[in-house]
Amino acid sequence: MAALLTDVAKRAGVSLATASRAFGEPDRVAAATRDRVLAAAAELGYAAPSNVAGRTFGVIVPDISNAVFAALVKSMQSQAWHGRHRMLLSDTNEDTSRERELLTMSRGIDGVILCSPRLPAREIRDLLGGTPMVVINREVDATTCLLLEADQGLRQAVEHLAALGHRVIAYVNGPASSWANDARRRSVEQAAASCSVEVLAIGNQEATVHGGLAAAASVAATRATAVIAYNDLVALGLRSGLRHLDIDCPGDISVIGIDDLDVAAASEPELTSVRVAIEHGGSLALELLIERISGRPSAPGVIRLDSQLIVRRSTAVARVRDASLVSRLRP
Repeated sequence: MAALLTDVAKRAGVSLATASRAFGEPDRVAAATRDRVLAAAAELGYAAPSNVAGRTFGVIVPDISNAVFAALVKSMQSQAWHGRHRMLLSDTNEDTSRERELLTMSRGIDGVILCSPRLPAREIRDLLGGTPMVVINREVDATTCLLLEADQGLRQAVEHLAALGHRVIAYVNGPASSWANDARRRSVEQAAASCSVEVLAIGNQEATVHGGLAAAASVAATRATAVIAYNDLVALGLRSGLRHLDIDCPGDISVIGIDDLDVAAASEPELTSVRVAIEHGGSLALELLIERISGRPSAPGVIRLDSQLIVRRSTAVARVRDASLVSRLRP
């Protein structure tokens, strides 16, 4: 695959924003730094996209109130500013019919970044026609796809729980239409199988605090001594719901989230979470889109960004579940 601006920035030892300014706004970069960026570009065979200043691109997300998508959009906007590109932001509100209409309406702009689409992959490419596109967290044929994978971090999470003595864990599913949810559940199940840990699946929930609250009674009624939730918001809602049932975290049940939002470290107890590459993913998605708009796209394919488990105080050594925790939920 052809070198990207992120590769140049890494080779030159500068931020992505500085590398971008070295090409688009050279007067704003120190001469020595600019020379270092240009030398790295020459070594890697990178050619800056031409005639792409002032482009208009769309970003479509399923829920802008979700902090993950807010962080993605912020990193895209920061990167777009250096090239003076214009962003049009749309929120589908988890509605596939709205997503379908927004994709159709986007045909007249320069390009689209589609985040965690809920439509089937086979529909997405047809709806946009020939408009350049980058898709985040879904594999779509004939376009560039960027996956903010949790696989590595989830393997670490299951191994962490197994080392603490947990032999039965629950996984709280996110939205049924979420590609990421299916991938995350499979990762948990595969890691659990290799660690001789049993996984109990809890039904699909909204990707929100309310979704976690709704799942609390179902989790409490199982034999699980630990839970991995679809994301941090679900994990935080779940923990609150368990607290209302007089179930302690991590004393009775350990809880792990995914995304590592700022609120994870600020909650009480601090939430153990799988950190995914949100900020890097947003800026890289825009860079890939500008490459496609410029007429020199790399071959369509899948780019995977790794994850890492961040251990905090919401996980602890497994304790035998008191039968009264379950019996109190029964009539």
